[in-house]
Amino acid sequence: MGDDGYGPAVVDELNAHYDLSDDIQAVDAGTCVREYLFDYLLMEEGRPDRIIILDAVDFPDRKPGELFQILPDTIPAKKIHDFSLHQFPTVNLLQELEKHSGITILILAAQVECIPDEIRPGLSPAMSLAVTRACEKISEILNDRVLGQGGLL
Repeated sequence: MGDDGYGPAVVDELNAHYDLSDDIQAVDAGTCVREYLFDYLLMEEGRPDRIIILDAVDFPDRKPGELFQILPDTIPAKKIHDFSLHQFPTVNLLQELEKHSGITILILAAQVECIPDEIRPGLSPAMSLAVTRACEKISEILNDRVLGQGGLL
């Protein structure tokens, strides 16, 4: 729905136009990210070293299309127990993964311009630019191996 399509748009762009190594997956998990994270929490072998989560957010102090990083331990307290599918639904799992599995978690968020009341495909111009910048940022992270080897985007 409008700018909420940021994450899938970034994944599509990465898969279509970036050369991801065999140990990197760019996955559109939709609203099933919880299942992925729960599986990683239970895995004893084969866990990724890092997970980059893409999320469209609506924070009052941000500008439309603004791209910024969020770490699980810096998510506002009021969101920690929020299980809405559109407001960081997996905060507890993210924190558990970092604490108990050694997986590094990064949320690469982009500020929405608007989420329409009715289903409407397509991103705002500001969010389209955020998609491009997010792909560039992820490419930098992967090339620098800032967060370790392998993983899920």
